[in-house]
Amino acid sequence: MGMVGVLDNGSKRNFFGLCSVSPSKDVDEFELVFKVSRKTFNYICSLVSEPMMAKATNFAFLDGKSMSLNDQVALALRRLSSGDSLIGVANFFGTNHGTVSKVTWRFVEAIEERGLHHLQWPSTEAEITQIKSKFENIRGLPNCCGVIDTTHIMMLLSATDRTADAWLDRHDNHSMILQVIVDPEMRFRDIVAGYPGKMDDASVLQKSSFFDLSKKGERLNGNKLKLSEGTEIQEYIVGDSGFPLLPWLITPYQGRELPETKTEFNKRHFATRLVAQRALARLKDMWRMIHGVVWRPNKDRLPRVILACCILHNIVIDMEDGVLDELTLTSQHDSGYRSEVCDMADNKASVSRDNLARYLSGRLPG
Repeated sequence: MGMVGVLDNGSKRNFFGLCSVSPSKDVDEFELVFKVSRKTFNYICSLVSEPMMAKATNFAFLDGKSMSLNDQVALALRRLSSGDSLIGVANFFGTNHGTVSKVTWRFVEAIEERGLHHLQWPSTEAEITQIKSKFENIRGLPNCCGVIDTTHIMMLLSATDRTADAWLDRHDNHSMILQVIVDPEMRFRDIVAGYPGKMDDASVLQKSSFFDLSKKGERLNGNKLKLSEGTEIQEYIVGDSGFPLLPWLITPYQGRELPETKTEFNKRHFATRLVAQRALARLKDMWRMIHGVVWRPNKDRLPRVILACCILHNIVIDMEDGVLDELTLTSQHDSGYRSEVCDMADNKASVSRDNLARYLSGRLPG
């Protein structure tokens, strides 16, 4: 996974009763507060237990009672999922904002240490074959292994921050870019977080380890698919027009009044790309700390907070969590931003895209 800097891949405490075994009537309230089911919560606790409890620090509530592991995980999940301020979360649980900050950071470190197996590129042929099959079932794109997209994480920086201007994007917002590659079940398979929001999609891609691995033929190097006699297509991912057209990254055709073959290809391409847009929209909706504007973030730590949210997003999918059934599917994740058009196009990739478009329209010779 790519990384930049750190990354390239009592009265107010009544909700804590929800963390222990309690009647089923509390389930809806539990999921409302923590954004995950009790089953998923218990799994996350078991995942982070050792690294979170290894350090001697004793976190406590204002009444002096020590925080259990479940208490700490609940507090961190509430901080990440609610989007509330440190003080808001502290008041909610009956502690102070410094404790909220420290517990959340310890949780982020623990998720990063123990949860990365939930966010990785497919490692077996069987897994990649299943992914290709599910993508083809969406709108017919064969041999497709993923969808790439980016989103902006907004930041409110201090007026005294000397580096603030470096984070101004083309819409005059301070932001950080998150690039993701998504599978057909909206699971993140590769992420890059940490670059300034003013960078375009092509530049972020070219700085990623995924780009290097793919360029060297060490990724997307599985079985080629025969489209017709003498015509085949390699494994690839799809992305919008902000990305370069490469042998392993297929982008849509540009221009108006395109011939029917190209228009049909673009429709299939767009329908497939929706998977990534919906994944990013769900990420921001569930983990609202990165949904709005992050208040004066530590810019070295923020990429790791983003990573933790991406891992949690995947854990919810991997656990087949029932909370997903309640979510409204939307593709709106980057309001106000439009993709720029990248003019970079590899000649071999142009031929491959044309062959794929003709194959999908039934116009390739057998």
